[in-house]
Amino acid sequence: MSTLRQDRKMTLFALTWPIFIEIMLHMLMGNADTLMLSQYSDNSVAAVGVSNQILFLLIVMFGFIATGTTILVAQYIGGNQYKNAKEISSVSLSANLLFSILISVVIVIASEDILQLMNLPQELMPEATFYLQVVGGFSFLQALIMTAGAILKSHGYTKDSMYLTIGMNLINVIGNYLFIFGPFGIPVLGVQGVAISTVVSRFIGLLVILYILKQRVHFTLNLKDLFKLPAHHIKKLLHIGIPTAGEQLSYNTSQMVITFFITMIGTEALTTKVYAQNLMMLILLFSSAVSQGTQILIGYMVGAKEYDGAYKRCLQSLHYGIVISTLMAIVFTLFSDQLLGIFTSNERILEVGGTLILLTILLEPGRAFNMIIIGSLRAAGDIRFPTYIGILSMWGVSVPIAYVLGIHYDLGLIGVWIAFITDEWVRGIIMYYRWKSKAWQGKRFSQEAIVS
Repeated sequence: MSTLRQDRKMTLFALTWPIFIEIMLHMLMGNADTLMLSQYSDNSVAAVGVSNQILFLLIVMFGFIATGTTILVAQYIGGNQYKNAKEISSVSLSANLLFSILISVVIVIASEDILQLMNLPQELMPEATFYLQVVGGFSFLQALIMTAGAILKSHGYTKDSMYLTIGMNLINVIGNYLFIFGPFGIPVLGVQGVAISTVVSRFIGLLVILYILKQRVHFTLNLKDLFKLPAHHIKKLLHIGIPTAGEQLSYNTSQMVITFFITMIGTEALTTKVYAQNLMMLILLFSSAVSQGTQILIGYMVGAKEYDGAYKRCLQSLHYGIVISTLMAIVFTLFSDQLLGIFTSNERILEVGGTLILLTILLEPGRAFNMIIIGSLRAAGDIRFPTYIGILSMWGVSVPIAYVLGIHYDLGLIGVWIAFITDEWVRGIIMYYRWKSKAWQGKRFSQEAIVS
């Protein structure tokens, strides 16, 4: 197993810019699906949008092991415990493979029932079911890509993950083009084609990232490791992963409930939400990249017991995140008509969607607080506090306000966005004071000796 890259000191910029591009490409992949499908059918956009809401939930479930891997490998490297870093990498890949295969099977069997629970309009059901069964049935590919990517990033190889994402995007976009527009006599498959190109791009991406992992950190996934999952490593992964997944699961579940509220408003409102959130995801990508880069650096620092450096690093990153995300929200607001016009010419969607983009000027700074500080708290080993506060705020603030303003007082999507803003700021301010209190110091996971 290679050590942390010792040829140069890791900096936030060196780690973050490839992560930034990688996340942007992931988001553009989703936008490419939406943009291409919007030329085919608005109903297809809504069908894929709702199915992706469920698939995002799966990614969160797979991500709890990937998150634990990122934190533990970074802390072990910071504390010069390279043998443990290799062992936790093996355990995480094996555990996520077994877990994701089980979840994939469940999704294939129960996809239609899940969509019915979300009150999906009947006209969207056939396309949404097909997309969910195909992409969800092969979701174990994404689980392995996420875990392998976490290992690479924790060793400082963020560029490799970026290059992989570029390749996967190209394959996905080419596949979308072929199956949606039907050049050269290729049959037009619409949603079915998008699902197929997504799975093919992920399969190729998995083969490539496993090869990169072997070349960079001399690590190979061995099938016999599937039956050798050391209890002490599993315990540490679950100690980080279960609360982290709990918060993310709660968030995505609350979003599904709010999506259910939006289906009560109508298909047009659902489509507007999909278009607006696709643009908003591009706004938040800087905060997300800074959060991931900061998490790795703080993992190194906490593993080496450099607590003062970790404390300052988080606050500096938070400053960058707030400033940049706010500026990006303002720019997107100024050009909201043109940006939304890429997806649709529906005047009502353009009007409401423009208002939602305007509200992101208030939303994104609050989201930056949460993404950066919560990531830092987790990297330092402070896992449970963000989970408890997050769940309390999502279900005590976001969901009830979304219903009261959006449905009861008939504010529609504007009421829902006000609920999002309130939730992000309540949680963000609490997390800020948690970091300032330094209650996270001394909670690092790698401080315990591990006998293997």
